[in-house]
Amino acid sequence: MAAARAPHGNNQPPKIIVKKVYVEGHGGHHGGAWKVAYADFVTAMMAFFLLMWLLGATNEKQRKALADYFAPTLIELKQKSAGAYGPFGGASLTDVDSYPNRSGQTGTRALTVPAGAEGGTDVGTGEKGSLKETASMMQDRKNFARLRATLQAKMKQDGKMAKLARHVRFVQTRDGMRIDLMDDANYSMFDLGTTVLVPEADQLVGMIATSIGGMENPIMIRGHTDALGYGNPLQMNNWMLSSGRAEATRRRLARGGVPESHFERIEGVADRQPMIADNPGDPRNRRVAITLLYRRDGFGGDAPTGPVKALDQNSLRSSSRTDRPIGSSKAG
Repeated sequence: MAAARAPHGNNQPPKIIVKKVYVEGHGGHHGGAWKVAYADFVTAMMAFFLLMWLLGATNEKQRKALADYFAPTLIELKQKSAGAYGPFGGASLTDVDSYPNRSGQTGTRALTVPAGAEGGTDVGTGEKGSLKETASMMQDRKNFARLRATLQAKMKQDGKMAKLARHVRFVQTRDGMRIDLMDDANYSMFDLGTTVLVPEADQLVGMIATSIGGMENPIMIRGHTDALGYGNPLQMNNWMLSSGRAEATRRRLARGGVPESHFERIEGVADRQPMIADNPGDPRNRRVAITLLYRRDGFGGDAPTGPVKALDQNSLRSSSRTDRPIGSSKAG
């Protein structure tokens, strides 16, 4: 029987069309959001157990030092909050062991009291060549402590000033006591890029002026900036800005009652002495430091002669350039 012919006389077989259908599986993973949540949970648990371990491995004094270091309140460097696990490596700001008890490598003679000693330190030879620490420097330290307590109390009593408390830091240095007025990411003591104090900072500096106006200590003011520069440094730069802010602070202190004769040195150091050394652009590097220096008669006794006299007048001031708190290995 003859095979049936294809239509239209075409003997080729019909084309086969294959349609592929892709069906998504419903088994597998349903997104990765749970992984992120689980990672956050594991991180939180790790931090929790680290905290528990830290609480169990430290004593009360060390925990107090840690709490003071991280507390977002008035930054005050106190004697009992500078422990071995604090920012000063175990040395107290007023510990006698922090004082030098021998001549430094530069050849200058130490005028501070040796560790464990009583009374004054003789420097030089002969009856007319000795310097002794008198009660003047000890009295200055007491006055500085009272000043700090007074300013803290005033800031707590005033609502606006209380908000600025965390921008104020008291540091005991080898030359006296330094009051740092610092910026942060949310607040600036001066209008941005200018030497004009904002109203709250102006009130704060006026409060400081009222408190130190009756003191006889020489005053040094130093301005600092961050590392952010200007488009045309020939017209304006951080050197000019830091110096201008130091001078603006001096003028405000003078208007507040500080005698002109009390100002010893006004200077700006731009971004050369950052407080946050590993981040020169950090806004906390913008600050003004007001230092109350020890009085010139802080060392008494017979008038020295020769090079010792020059040391008495000049060396005690030159060391303030480092602005290092006693017992600290870092600049302030």
